[in-house]
Amino acid sequence: MQAGQFIWMGTVPYALALEHQRKIHALRVEQVIPDTLLLLEHPPVITLGKGWHSENLLMTEAEYAQRGIEVYATDRGGDVTYHAPGQLVGYPIFSLWDKGRDLHRYLRLVEESLIFALGDWGIEAGRLPPHTGVWVGDEKVAAMGIKASRWVTMHGFALNVNNDLCPFEWIIPCGIQEKGVASVQSLTQRAVSVEAMIPGVVAGFERAFGIRFEQVENHSY
Repeated sequence: MQAGQFIWMGTVPYALALEHQRKIHALRVEQVIPDTLLLLEHPPVITLGKGWHSENLLMTEAEYAQRGIEVYATDRGGDVTYHAPGQLVGYPIFSLWDKGRDLHRYLRLVEESLIFALGDWGIEAGRLPPHTGVWVGDEKVAAMGIKASRWVTMHGFALNVNNDLCPFEWIIPCGIQEKGVASVQSLTQRAVSVEAMIPGVVAGFERAFGIRFEQVENHSY
């Protein structure tokens, strides 16, 4: 197995997490560090991917702000999504030079990683083509949006663990109508913490990508 590293960052505002991603991305491009998986939570924020459509925001920015939700335009692929505490967000900063330089294959491997992790909780998750992400029936449990520059990835996935799902009704998530949203907690009817999901998610990435991850401290960067 290749060697990699993961960092549990705790709760980090979106803009600050993006700065961390860019710094680590530059180090990975220069091969200073191995493939790195950032794991964290965000305060409430709606992010707008490069392909976002205004009709998928069902309120004004001021109305979101009244509910304590930031709106942030970013450079990932995809449309509109929502992040909040109780959701495990993962940013794999991986080199694709040794992974076929194939973004579609990379997306499928990220999905596979989460499918493995959910299986540990007795959840039979899968895919719902042509949509990306991880699904249980017609309900999405993990959303995805990525970017790759110089064949090194950024951005990643958001896995609903125990977050309030009601705010997803204030957007059209990923521009997909007539589909639901689920969380690990809603699917299992068990109290599940974000931290409890981390070992399984890391193991899922190890299994899908063939990388052995070692945890390192955030202050290393």
